[in-house]
Amino acid sequence: MDFPRDVTAMRREFHRFPETAFLEYRTAAIVAKRLSELGYTVKAGPEIMHMDGVRGLPSDQAFTAAKEAALQAGADERWLNRMPGGQTAICGELQRGPGPVLALRFDMDALPVHESQSEQHPPNTQGFSSIHPGRMHACGHDGHTAIGLAVAEKLAQPDARWNGTVRLIFQPAEEGGRGAQPIVASGLLDDVDIFLASHLGCQLPSGQIALTADGFLWAEKWNVTFTGRAAHAAMCPEEGRNALLAAALAVAGLYALPRDGQSDTRINVGLLQAGRTRNVIADRAYLELEVRAASSEGLKRLTEGARRTLEGAALTQDVNVEIDLYGNTISAQSDPAIMTRLEKAALATKVGTIVSNWPIGGGDDATFMMQRVQQCGGHAGYCLIGADIAAPHHSSLFDIDENALERAVRLLAAFVEDAA
Repeated sequence: MDFPRDVTAMRREFHRFPETAFLEYRTAAIVAKRLSELGYTVKAGPEIMHMDGVRGLPSDQAFTAAKEAALQAGADERWLNRMPGGQTAICGELQRGPGPVLALRFDMDALPVHESQSEQHPPNTQGFSSIHPGRMHACGHDGHTAIGLAVAEKLAQPDARWNGTVRLIFQPAEEGGRGAQPIVASGLLDDVDIFLASHLGCQLPSGQIALTADGFLWAEKWNVTFTGRAAHAAMCPEEGRNALLAAALAVAGLYALPRDGQSDTRINVGLLQAGRTRNVIADRAYLELEVRAASSEGLKRLTEGARRTLEGAALTQDVNVEIDLYGNTISAQSDPAIMTRLEKAALATKVGTIVSNWPIGGGDDATFMMQRVQQCGGHAGYCLIGADIAAPHHSSLFDIDENALERAVRLLAAFVEDAA
């Protein structure tokens, strides 16, 4: 497959072929092949992911289908074979003599969002909208992956001014908070001296660079199943145990949980499925929800309240409830040393107006990587690259100002050179 080299063209190509968590086979294979062509030592799959304890993995059928789709879309089978069971992480490493180990993180996964067919949506009008109904790059990770490959090319040039080891990490499954921890568990971050993750947009306007993102929320993602007993809704409703009603009571109760005076909190039920047909008491209901808080203590209080609410709703209908932790994220803070290096890079490249910090308004499991690097004595940071967006992140109308892509490439390449 002849993949484009221009960062905007790469972003658009990735946008057309969105792949959700742990199914990023085409994307990962393209990344691995290109890094190898540039002279990087490439590690993939089990070499850099330890999957013990990972929840909510796709089925074997989903893995097979994703690999087959990747093959049909031109992916190199040799790379696909190195990524069994959803282990779609890729790392490219380049060494130039003695010096620090510097790592950059780029996430690759898309979302289960149906892309808008509006005539005002640029990916439609310009011919690069998702070819997969129900899947979309609605958060900018297509841009991140393209930026990572463009940075890789810049750093591989003979005149690039850096020494040491550069490690470019392409992460799966950022959405849901499940992709970073297997990479951390592999030990890939343990010898890293300098680590930086970045994100496009996040309400930061085009032409601005935030030296750090703050306000990362602690979060847990739950899958909840209510199990009751089916019965004829008119003939013998007393024999039924209504899982649908328990779920409905639970949803109302979750949103009615009292506010927390000591920590900002968020709660959202994003999916509710229940019942079989109109004249049968529903014996099953399924929820997907998340709870977030600005502190670990706030999250503990919120999760305790949410768990009591779910269990209480089940009790009212005499049904069973199973609460499964699907994923989680933590908070982290950038080291001042990373912010200083990043500011130098921004000033040297004149890529935009510098702001010291900007609230991310959510989470990113790159915080687990930051935490590990800091625990091992290195410095870690997370920056935001301003990009006007057409609609909020995770919206079916989401799109980014593509002018931000080249700015990001220049900034991150300069960060590596200045930090070395």
